[in-house]
Amino acid sequence: MWQIATEISTFHGGFTLICNTSPVLFPDVQLAGGPDLTNHARKTCLGGKCMSFGKRIVSATVSLSFAGILGLAACATAPVSEPVSDLSATEPGGFTTDGIAALEAAMANEVALGHVKGIATRLVQHGEVISDMQAGVRRDADSAPITEDTIYRIYSMSKPITGVAMMMLYEEGAFTLDDPVTKFVPEFANLKVMTGVDDAGAPILTDPDHIPTMREVMSHTAGFAYGLFGDDPANSMFRDQQIMQSPDLDSFIDKVADVPLLFQPGTKWSYSASVDVQGYVIQKISGVTLGEFLDTRLFVPLGMTDTGFYVPAEDLDRFSDAFGYAPDKPELGLVKYDTPTVQFRKETIAMESGGGGLVGTMDDYTRFCQMLLNGGELDGVRILKPETVELMRTNMLPDGAKLFSDGAQQNLKTDGLGFGLNVGLVLDPESSEMAQAAGSYFWGGAAGTWFWIDPANDLFFIGMIQRFSWNGPEVDFRRHSASLVYDALAE
Repeated sequence: MWQIATEISTFHGGFTLICNTSPVLFPDVQLAGGPDLTNHARKTCLGGKCMSFGKRIVSATVSLSFAGILGLAACATAPVSEPVSDLSATEPGGFTTDGIAALEAAMANEVALGHVKGIATRLVQHGEVISDMQAGVRRDADSAPITEDTIYRIYSMSKPITGVAMMMLYEEGAFTLDDPVTKFVPEFANLKVMTGVDDAGAPILTDPDHIPTMREVMSHTAGFAYGLFGDDPANSMFRDQQIMQSPDLDSFIDKVADVPLLFQPGTKWSYSASVDVQGYVIQKISGVTLGEFLDTRLFVPLGMTDTGFYVPAEDLDRFSDAFGYAPDKPELGLVKYDTPTVQFRKETIAMESGGGGLVGTMDDYTRFCQMLLNGGELDGVRILKPETVELMRTNMLPDGAKLFSDGAQQNLKTDGLGFGLNVGLVLDPESSEMAQAAGSYFWGGAAGTWFWIDPANDLFFIGMIQRFSWNGPEVDFRRHSASLVYDALAE
């Protein structure tokens, strides 16, 4: 894979990114036999099922060669808190013992390599937890370990959650995908499209062919900017006006209304602030704040008890530090970030960002993914109809449109990928060079979190880290973990 050299400033609900690409070959991973990963007996309950896992010891050595990466810490045994795996799944369609051991060892070894301070991963198939691994620390000051109930900034993994909330309103007949966004956001009535810049660097504007539709808003094809990529006037306005740091969604909408679209609606794909526009639409339709809607209609019914827009004071001990590389001294490795924008405290958050403002736990996101994999239902609670979930993972991109991000990093290999309603899609595994089966859907977050759901194999995988990668090595955790997951599937 390739490293993206970046300069980033974080904000609540996302990050601002100015990119220059600098290719650095991602290392080959060879598993050979070495640090012990100890699994502890416990029960894991999901979807009404409780699974018991016996204690085991896995011996595996993970050796990696790395060239050209700054500040790589010397390898040491990665501290592992509670890796848990079902080793009985060796029948066709299940997983091999050795394969799961290799997966867990490789993920834990990311701590030893200095790529992350802490990591948690979970693999679930047929409603049962196959692998549940935690390694490293959530806090530098006292070396508090990653635990099952650690709270993470999920950033853009908020987007599929907001998408589900939107589709709940869709099912109720509150909007159609072909509705113009101005039906709910009249402030966008005078949107313009940027066709270029003049000699002074000012945008050249024209009228849109049509007002962006809700389908285009939910598929990042409406033309909105984000401020994450590009030096064009529209993205620069997002950064200069700190639009993603707006104090509330009303002021956010007012600012976005004055920013030109990057292209004619429906013609291209561009990662955008459109999911925060969706958050405003949810407020407008429901008559309650986005946070209230998510709590009452989604989080409480699904039992997602630790997901929200801030971390309550009583839960701060469980909240992971945020880590990154010092801009002037990347050779020091990962250091703690502690700006107000990464604290997610009630008194420091800005607007409730449906695009990237949520925190949550592994258990909470597990319940969310299992609900989607079940076709919109979990533990007798129906959130969406199966056909609505299918609609969300139906490709909405126009011909020739390609992704350039997966929420966690820039995605340089975009062939064979599509985009539905707030989720990325694997359309052609061979051309995408992704291990997931066709029909899988996925996304990630700015601090490195990632997930995918694979209906063909009835499984999903979640990875949780808290690491911004600018000025340091970029690691494609999704591709790395996916290769190991599917290598572990029994023939």
